[in-house]
Amino acid sequence: MKNRRDKATEYFMKNMHCSQAVLAAFSEECGITEEQAFRLGSCFGSGMRKGEVCGACTGALMVLGLLYGQSSIGDTEGRQRSNVVNDLMMERFREANGSYICSDLLGYDISTPEGVQRARDEGLFTGFCPKMVASAADILEEIIGKIENGGTKQL
Repeated sequence: MKNRRDKATEYFMKNMHCSQAVLAAFSEECGITEEQAFRLGSCFGSGMRKGEVCGACTGALMVLGLLYGQSSIGDTEGRQRSNVVNDLMMERFREANGSYICSDLLGYDISTPEGVQRARDEGLFTGFCPKMVASAADILEEIIGKIENGGTKQL
């Protein structure tokens, strides 16, 4: 059986967006189907196609929201919990990769056709981005593991 990191990387290499790949790798734990994960994550790849927050990180945030997020109006505990896991994911991703902004990670402004072409010419979408997908999955596994083992007391 494949681990979630391998599943996420495999989805990405099969031409799914980074956001779709990470979310789909955790879809079973989140109580959604693979198809629902692909649909939900479909507009978040490449930093929402504008080079903003890395789609792999966004996919991980979707997982954390489904697992630990605010579930109803007035659920202040859930809101606080989701804020904590959000900040943790963003901080860990930045620490591990230098940034969580897609264009910064790639070194090109991919909100422009020229930037996308340069990143494509450099092979970044096929060489570099899978590493970001794997990193997001690893960090997500770590956060989930800590929570399941009673860690992260501020939750």
